[in-house]
Amino acid sequence: MAIRRGFMGLPIASIILIGIVFLGSVPQATAETLTFKMLTHGTKAEMVPIADVEGHVIGVSVREGVTVFDNGEWVWTKGSFMHDMIKGVGATDAYFTFTFLDGSTFIARAKGTAEATPQGVISAYKWTSDIINGTGRFQGIKGTITFSSKFLPPEKGEPVGKALAEGTLVYTLPSK
Repeated sequence: MAIRRGFMGLPIASIILIGIVFLGSVPQATAETLTFKMLTHGTKAEMVPIADVEGHVIGVSVREGVTVFDNGEWVWTKGSFMHDMIKGVGATDAYFTFTFLDGSTFIARAKGTAEATPQGVISAYKWTSDIINGTGRFQGIKGTITFSSKFLPPEKGEPVGKALAEGTLVYTLPSK
């Protein structure tokens, strides 16, 4: 019996040792964190009233602008939005595409909650996002984005007002 226990213990110990060596040799991706500011303006908006309660609308809109990261890098940002709001308050789903100067991109899917003035004009948003895709140097990116936006009232002829957002990007890239 003692020989059999020793015989079984050696392969188990070997497997554990090999596992430790293998896991220790695989480079682990470390998360990077960047803060940013984003300024966007509305380029399209289409809202359709719903007759159930006063001020209920569903709609789609597009915003474009610039995002500047704390490392000095800036990108063109385009957001496509789907809204369901009552008097400017409600939920919005969105896709944000961040395009860098070298042509690399990443796309985030966001869920937002709108706040509004008593007159029903959107005044702020809070967002949480998951990065769903990347190209170029962001191929294989994983991460999240959280941010909040404040809106200026729309000027005459603007579909929606300009927005200034501040937030945090936390991401990892696959090891090379």
